[in-house]
Amino acid sequence: MSNTQLHRRLKARHIAMIAIGGSIGSGIFIASGTAIHMAGPGGALLAYTIISLMVYFLMTSLGEMSTLLPSTCSFCDYATRFVDPAFGFAMSYNYWLNWAITTAVDISAAAFIMHTWFPGVSFSLWMGIFFFLIVALNFVSVGLYGEMQYWFSGIKVAAVILFILVGIFVIMGLLGHQKPLDLSNWKIGDAPFHNGWIGFMGVLMIAGFSFQGTEIFGMTAGETKDPGTSIPKAVKSVFWRILLFYILSMTVISFLIPYNNPLLISASTTNVGASPFTIIFSMAGLHFAEVTMTIVILLAILSAANSSMYTATRTLWHIAQEGNAPKILARTTKHGVPIPALILSALISTVVFFSSLFGQGQFFVWLLNISSLTGFIAWFGIALCHYRFRKAYLAQGHKLTDLPYYAKGFPFGPIFALCLTIFVVLGQQFDAWMGHTLNLDNLIGTYIGLPIFILFYLGFKFYKGTKLVPLKKCKFT
Repeated sequence: MSNTQLHRRLKARHIAMIAIGGSIGSGIFIASGTAIHMAGPGGALLAYTIISLMVYFLMTSLGEMSTLLPSTCSFCDYATRFVDPAFGFAMSYNYWLNWAITTAVDISAAAFIMHTWFPGVSFSLWMGIFFFLIVALNFVSVGLYGEMQYWFSGIKVAAVILFILVGIFVIMGLLGHQKPLDLSNWKIGDAPFHNGWIGFMGVLMIAGFSFQGTEIFGMTAGETKDPGTSIPKAVKSVFWRILLFYILSMTVISFLIPYNNPLLISASTTNVGASPFTIIFSMAGLHFAEVTMTIVILLAILSAANSSMYTATRTLWHIAQEGNAPKILARTTKHGVPIPALILSALISTVVFFSSLFGQGQFFVWLLNISSLTGFIAWFGIALCHYRFRKAYLAQGHKLTDLPYYAKGFPFGPIFALCLTIFVVLGQQFDAWMGHTLNLDNLIGTYIGLPIFILFYLGFKFYKGTKLVPLKKCKFT
C-alpha cells in the first residue's frame, strides 16, 4: 500500500449526482420534520428559502475557483492559497470533522427508520450494522463508488418527485381525507411562525444542514476526468434541482403536517420519530407506497452516509498530502482508495454510538447541530476564499474573460454569504444570549465546533508563524 495518489475516474454524470446524493439525505427526509416542529410552516419555509439563496452564491463561487484550480479538498486548498495557511489548516480539519459527524447523523437517521419498523430490536444494533456497511462500501474504487452514487441518487430524485406529486394530490383533496387547500396547519397555535424569532433562528441551522453537500462537487475535482467541463455543468444543474426539491417538499410538508404532530422528531423526546415523507403517504392512504417509500428513504439516507464518509476520507487524505497529518494517512491502495484515512474517519463517526447514553431524539439534534455549525464554517471559508481569489486574480493582471467559469453577482454573492453565515452561527441559542434560558448541554452541543476551529487556526498560526497571503503573491498554478 505504497501508493499516495487518487484516480481520475469520475465522469460528469457522476459529479452531478454525487453533489445531489450528498444533499438529499437525512436533511430532507428526517430533519425537515424537525424544522417544522421547531419553527412552524412559515418559519421553516422562510429559513429554507434564505439558505437556498446563499447556497446559490456559494455554488457559483466554488465553481469559478475549482474549474481554474481543480483539487481534491479544493476550498481547503484555496484557503491556504488565498487567505492564510493557518486558515487552510483549520478549514481542512473542520471539514473533515463536519463530514465524519454527518456520517454519524445519517447512520442515526437510518437507525431511526429501522427502529420504527422493528421496535423490539436494539437501536444500537441497527447503528452498528449501518456503520460497518458504510465503511465497507468506501473500500471500493472511486469509479465503482461514483457509479453506485449515480444510481442511488437517481432513486432519491424519483422518490422526492413522487412525494411532491402525492403531496399535491393530498393538498388538492384528490387523495386521502383532507379538505382541498386546507390551511389549518398555518393557523393552529402560534403558527405559521412557531416559537417566533427563536424557532426561526434554530431552523436556519437545520436548513443549512439540509443543503450541506452541494459543495461536494468541489471535493471531487481531483478525481474528475474533465473538471473544466463537468464542474460548470454540475454548478448549473445541481443547485436548481436541489432548490426545486427542497422548497417544494417543505411546502408540501407545511400544508399537511402540523408542527405539533407527535411523530415529528425533536430534542424534547427520547422516542424515535417518523419521516414526514412516510407520514404523508400514510395520509394519502397509499400504505403499500408508504412501505416502499420508507425503503427508498432508507436507501437514500445510506447513500448520503456513503457520500459523507467519502468526503471525510478524501479530506483527511488531502490533509496528509499537504504534510499536516501523519504520512500514513496519505497512502492509497492500487485502486486509489485511501484506506488509513478511511479508518480514522470511521473512528470519528463512532460518536454515533453515544446515543445510548442520551435520549435518541436529543442526541440526533445535537449531532445535527454540530454538523451544521462545522458546515457553516466551511461555507464561510468558501465565501472568503472566493472574495480574495477574485481580488488576487485581477490584482495580478488577469482578465475575467480568461476564467473557464465566471461567477456572477460578485462581490455581493460572497459578501452576502459571509454575513449570513456569521449571523446564523451567532444567532443560535438566541434565547440564551438574551438571558431568557440557558441550557448548558444545548449550548455546548451547538457551539463545540467553533472553539475547535479556532484552536486549530491559532495553534497552527503561532507554531508556523503564518500571515495573511498578499494578493500579489496568491498562487494560481
